[in-house]
Amino acid sequence: MDQLISLAPVFWEGFRVTLLLLAVSGALALVLGTVIAAMRISPVASLRIFASVWTEVARNTPLTLVFFFFAFIVPFLGLRLPYVVLAIFALTYYTSPFVAEALRSGINGVPVGQAEAARSIGLGFGQSVSLVVLPQAFRMTIPPLINVFIALTKNTSVAGGFFVAELFASTRELTNANGNIVIPILLVTAGLYLVVTVPLGLVAGALERKLVVRR
Repeated sequence: MDQLISLAPVFWEGFRVTLLLLAVSGALALVLGTVIAAMRISPVASLRIFASVWTEVARNTPLTLVFFFFAFIVPFLGLRLPYVVLAIFALTYYTSPFVAEALRSGINGVPVGQAEAARSIGLGFGQSVSLVVLPQAFRMTIPPLINVFIALTKNTSVAGGFFVAELFASTRELTNANGNIVIPILLVTAGLYLVVTVPLGLVAGALERKLVVRR
């Protein structure tokens, strides 16, 4: 037990980086995914095509390949940034289409009359989407959006294979250096991931009950 406690600073540093990846890439993916979802329903054909291609390509590309591109190809092209920043870009790109598709399902659930009523009082497409459609779509898609962020929490572990010292990388380092307590180290790591994912699930349930759209 004393040996495990002595490893706490390493656990904390890795956990801190994991939380950073989750918070920043999650926020960016939410913004980008919202924009992509709005583009999917845009009256401008070129925007719809761009959003569709973005969604299909990003959603069907393996996350490891996305990380490989940002960790090796992007620096080779001349953009040299800290690996943690490149990891955030990779996670944001990969997560954004899942956010977009979750929101699009909510948008499809908003009655058509809502948008027609918005247009009848003089609101343009952007105003109708941002003021009428998206607020209702967000309320209807809280559980799937939370599931996307739970998946993102676990996806941050891939960054550990690309020079980012997050929780998974810290765990690998600790197990290599402390072979006599491998199982306790893995249990602590699993517990730290649960510290994030379980509350997210509880928040999803609470928000769903509070903000559910009454029909």
